[in-house]
Amino acid sequence: MRPQAGGRRSRPTPWPIDGAVMLRWLALAALGAAVMLVERRRPARRYVEARAVHTGRNLAMAGIAAATVQLLEAPIVARVARTVARRRWGLLHHVGGPAWARDVAAVLLLDYTLYLWHVLVHRVPWLWRFHLVHHVDLDLDVSTGLRFHAGELAASVPWRAAQVAVIGVSPRALALWQTLTLASVTFHHSNIRLSDQTERRLAWLVATPRMHAIHHSVNPVQLQSNFSSGLAVWDWLHRTARFDADAADVQVGVEGYLDPDAVSLPRLLRLPLERRPD
Repeated sequence: MRPQAGGRRSRPTPWPIDGAVMLRWLALAALGAAVMLVERRRPARRYVEARAVHTGRNLAMAGIAAATVQLLEAPIVARVARTVARRRWGLLHHVGGPAWARDVAAVLLLDYTLYLWHVLVHRVPWLWRFHLVHHVDLDLDVSTGLRFHAGELAASVPWRAAQVAVIGVSPRALALWQTLTLASVTFHHSNIRLSDQTERRLAWLVATPRMHAIHHSVNPVQLQSNFSSGLAVWDWLHRTARFDADAADVQVGVEGYLDPDAVSLPRLLRLPLERRPD
């Protein structure tokens, strides 16, 4: 690069958005739109609330959640992943084999440790107060997969950074896992009616809409099951898999929050700080 007059060097103009990242988000947006279209044509459950009200509220929560991820999680976790790759930290850097095999192993271990995190947010009382915001949705559909309280996402940052550092996750493996997880979340939160045969076959491999509908049931026993976000194998291994209801028969929500007035947007934002009903 030639120096400009006065000895100054011209700086390259940075692209505002990385092309690969843009392509990934466009693909995920297309998947979400396709799932929403199928939800309209083959819904598993009737909506309790007006769909526009429900979706609008969830998208508002999703916007706050996305801002939290961009301000807190993304900078920290991405930096940890770069440091891990540069200094060869983590378990997988002590294992031989090609880089692609380590990336596959990293994706699997990230998926498993996400299962463990999901169990924790159900079992640790102060974490459950934040995760409750996700579960009090009266209608489970693709927009529910975006509806998380900013406090829960902020609390997950140390866990996510530890996942990357301990496992030894490269930036490439991290991006791949994030993409696959978002695609899976879009699918298994959907209000899509699948045939019994399709559900049975898919449930051996990945979390399905029926599995996750049971997880969102008002039944407290069903609530403590089907924690997998990607591969269903973790529920099978830990005996937390449950298939005792059809997706169409599940009542979604949490006892004490079944009135639409109890799940308004202002109420959701302050819900973790409120005294919970018995």
